Amino acid sequence: MKIEQIYTGCLAQGAYYITSNGEAAIIDPLRETQPYLDRLERDGVKLKYIFETHFHADFVSGHVDLSKETGAPIVYGPNAACEFDCISAKDGQEFKIGKITIKVLHTPGHTMESSTFLLIDENGKDHAIFSGDTLFIGDVGRPDLAQKAAGMTQDQLAGILYHSLRDKIMTLADEVIVYPAHGAGSACGKNMSKETVSTIGNQKATNYALRANMTEAEFIEEVTDGLLPPPAYFSMNVAMNKQGYESFETVLHNGMKAINVKEFEAVAEETGALILDTRSAVDFSKGFIPQSINIGINGDFAPWVGTLIADVKQPIILVTTVGMEEETVTRLSRVGFDTIIGHLEGGFEAWQKAGFETDTVNRITAEQFANNFKFGEDKVVDIRKETEYEAEHIDEAFSKPLAYINDWVKDINPNEHFYLHCAGGYRSMIAASILQARGFRNFSEVEGGFGAISKTNIPKSDFVCQSKVLKA
Repeated sequence: MKIEQIYTGCLAQGAYYITSNGEAAIIDPLRETQPYLDRLERDGVKLKYIFETHFHADFVSGHVDLSKETGAPIVYGPNAACEFDCISAKDGQEFKIGKITIKVLHTPGHTMESSTFLLIDENGKDHAIFSGDTLFIGDVGRPDLAQKAAGMTQDQLAGILYHSLRDKIMTLADEVIVYPAHGAGSACGKNMSKETVSTIGNQKATNYALRANMTEAEFIEEVTDGLLPPPAYFSMNVAMNKQGYESFETVLHNGMKAINVKEFEAVAEETGALILDTRSAVDFSKGFIPQSINIGINGDFAPWVGTLIADVKQPIILVTTVGMEEETVTRLSRVGFDTIIGHLEGGFEAWQKAGFETDTVNRITAEQFANNFKFGEDKVVDIRKETEYEAEHIDEAFSKPLAYINDWVKDINPNEHFYLHCAGGYRSMIAASILQARGFRNFSEVEGGFGAISKTNIPKSDFVCQSKVLKA
């Protein structure tokens, strides 16, 4: 038996590849199927089942394409109403892969079809669980995403999750390994660990939601406290995972279409495409195509695209670092952005060399900010998460998280200058590009963000550990 966790940092997502005696199973695969096909060929094994822990909201799974390419059936837990051929398994149903067994444990609460897959080894011993979004390392799945579909409140779903954890998962042996679907950085939980593997025993000892003697009422209160609104694209990804989607190969083919500089503007106007520039914040600040939005590929790219663009059907035309076109299209497809018209041939350098109009962002260093800032007079907009702001911030700075920019942008006074920063410069450049695309130029973006600002003499609030903020 072999278990491989295939972890994708951009999405904080774990897929699993399991082999035993010539057969294989894949759990919660990502959109692109070739890496899994390559593994099957390498190991000389046949894919017997594709298991899905639930209808994912934060990414589009590769289950439909993978099933078409291999003939392996897709297996969900109970209550799964797929619009394609799938097995909606019964609670306790078992599936054989080589010499091992995968047993379905129906664990609703995050969603009503959510299931945990228990791996029983060839000696009949419980070896590991693949817990999806039911149990994370240090956290549990948020119970507010499936309210509409389930016709329940988040408190009712949290109550169901409480019993799923205690009746189905906490009864397992302490040495059973826990393999979750996500780690720190995912929006599917609020306090996930950076660790991506644990044990039942360790989670009983350290996970706040698995605390001994915890009442159902206490669980509901703590699990639902501090939940941020889910990104708008979540519901669209759920629909794609339920209904099926365009083949990844088709999406990749379209996105890899090179558009020369002479045609670029015309194509953007005719299609109503958003110009998405995925270069680094440093490169973008020095020059970019007017009206383009910067979300750097070397960061939490896909989640921010989904949060800020929201409509997965929005046509997109790409400006990337030359050579990064395929990677960019792949990452966009993982969160359901399939309407990619193509990319600028030769990248921004080709645009610049052709003599077309360019724009820049007024980016200053933290030292320049410290020297120019007038305490009590100048306005500072901090776009980090609320928990980051509460942990420590510039005195009198306004907390305006990037995730809500579409709400707070209307409150900006275009005649009043302000300073803009995040933690390190990645998010503030996203915000700067959005603001300039909407006609605001009355700001200075601070390079290096709060990390650099904190080393200056700018007055700051007292530091509070973020873990304490989260548990407050």
